[in-house]
Amino acid sequence: MPGRRRCRCVGVKPNFLLFEPRRGERTPNPEVCERLLLKVEELESLRLKDYLQLSQEEAAKRMGVSQPTFHRIVSEAHRKIAEAFVEGKAIRIEGGNYVILSANKETHVPIPKMTPGWKRGGRGRGGTPFVSE
Repeated sequence: MPGRRRCRCVGVKPNFLLFEPRRGERTPNPEVCERLLLKVEELESLRLKDYLQLSQEEAAKRMGVSQPTFHRIVSEAHRKIAEAFVEGKAIRIEGGNYVILSANKETHVPIPKMTPGWKRGGRGRGGTPFVSE
């Protein structure tokens, strides 16, 4: 059984939420094109790895995830962007499981709020529901 999903740390809020291809230089695409969804943490992984050119280890540390998890996130982001470029699809940036950190704070991943089914002590036996504030 997989563990609960932790929030990913994101350093900046995305300024743009939609990228659409154009048919010609001056005319926008007349028909609505298919859109791919790029999660905010996938955009952050691209920013850290490709734009800031951090090592995978340092980028994973900044996002508060393990190195294999970071690799899965950035690989999925690369796949989606390649698909959008090759097939002429739009990219919409939204969603995901993340928290935006201010630049002057040390990297810290808050504990996500748990659903009422989760119990303190693991395995769901006994205890009281734990909700982080």
